[in-house]
Amino acid sequence: MMKVALVHDWLTNMGGAERVLCVLRELFPEAPIYTTLFEPEKLADCLAQADVRTSFLQRLPRWLRRHQRLLPWMPYAFEQFDLSGYDLVISSSHACAKGVLTRPETLHVCYCYTPMRYAWDMYYDYVHTLHGPKRWLAAWSLHRIRLWDYISAQRVDRFVAISRSVAARIRKHYGAASSVLAPPVDLSRFRADEPREDYYVVVSRLVSYKRVDLAVEACLRLQRRLLVIGVGPEEEALKRKCPTGADIRFLGWQSEEAVADCLARAKGFLFPGEEDFGLTMVEALASGCPVVAYNRGGALDILRDGETGILFAEQSVAGLEEGIVRLERSLAGADGAFRPERLRAEAERFGKEKFKEAFTKLIEGMV
Repeated sequence: MMKVALVHDWLTNMGGAERVLCVLRELFPEAPIYTTLFEPEKLADCLAQADVRTSFLQRLPRWLRRHQRLLPWMPYAFEQFDLSGYDLVISSSHACAKGVLTRPETLHVCYCYTPMRYAWDMYYDYVHTLHGPKRWLAAWSLHRIRLWDYISAQRVDRFVAISRSVAARIRKHYGAASSVLAPPVDLSRFRADEPREDYYVVVSRLVSYKRVDLAVEACLRLQRRLLVIGVGPEEEALKRKCPTGADIRFLGWQSEEAVADCLARAKGFLFPGEEDFGLTMVEALASGCPVVAYNRGGALDILRDGETGILFAEQSVAGLEEGIVRLERSLAGADGAFRPERLRAEAERFGKEKFKEAFTKLIEGMV
């Protein structure tokens, strides 16, 4: 029987990449997980109770075990894992996990969420937030990491990208071809048969590149009700944009059940940022909720303009306003556009079982 190992950047919270890792564990339940940092109390049982093998970084004092601080050490940490006993290594990577060393006869498949963004396409966005010696130090560190990132990508036998836009960046930054397989979504949590209410919703971390500010300003101008679910450093700045009496509510962090309930009753879901994939867009479709999204990145893999969502071309307040107005015209039409059952059927393309079937076929075609 083929011996399999899974490799993941770090296991310190339960995000989209960690949900994918849970599904990979279902496919390979005997495979251990190699990672740099592990905080089981912050993870679902599928990972907290797994056979997790950590790097030397796990032995550092708890206050120092933050992946942001330890990024310069991670290339070295991953290269210390001895994977010589495995026939198949699957790295689940948006940072350094793909850099593990394997034998020539070992097949290394990387499921890639994105090339390391702060070393490549978001490099200037990041370093320009720093000043003085911090900027110089960050620029030098990322220069060295960028060189290692390219070199380590050549160790991968086959890339599998989460979207076409990620596949394009893998080709540009690493010079490698890749298959495209969207990440799985647990559709069982969502329902599409609830009556709709007159509000829009955003579900996002409140950080600048998510462009939640566009959703807030567009709904202020159009006098539409908006619910904002999520927390982050931009929260107070976004609240300051809202005058007294504005129908914009900031709900903070909400449970998965509360998010699903909100999506099930929303008039529309706003997605003004550019993402590598955009899991929440699929969750909105699974809830029968039409999506208004910026016409870049993962939205192009998920939505069909005018059929399952509205894509707006200009990432601006005016562009999003136009998208919202287009959606409302379609909803008011007599052709039954954006019927919840049709949107739900579209979301089924991204279901967990379809992912498992497709990933298994990919692996079988390589071994």
